[in-house]
Amino acid sequence: MFPHALHHVQLAMPAGGEAQARAFYGDLLGLDEDARPFGAVGGVWFQRGELRIHLGVEPDFRPARKAHPALMVRKLDALAERLERAGLDLHWDDRVPGLRRFFIDDPFGNRIELVQGAV
Repeated sequence: MFPHALHHVQLAMPAGGEAQARAFYGDLLGLDEDARPFGAVGGVWFQRGELRIHLGVEPDFRPARKAHPALMVRKLDALAERLERAGLDLHWDDRVPGLRRFFIDDPFGNRIELVQGAV
């Protein structure tokens, strides 16, 4: 009856960004592309287990700089190395005790947080 889980996170991207989204969310982060059930044109969906991220085309696109998803990671250091090798800038943040985390930008400038540990 009441909300009890998150179904998906929707992020925006500019038109024509599907290949960049696949390279980042699929190839670098290791998420699987998920079929869009209603055959909409533009955008791409990803999933891994219970995690779902939907990227939709926004005509007047502006990246989300403050609002962001925080993705739990089992091997944070290995992912950090992989992302750095791909040329991404990682911004580590140790302000939350018991939680290791860093922020990156997706190819469109949307803020993404990657975390390991528990608060």
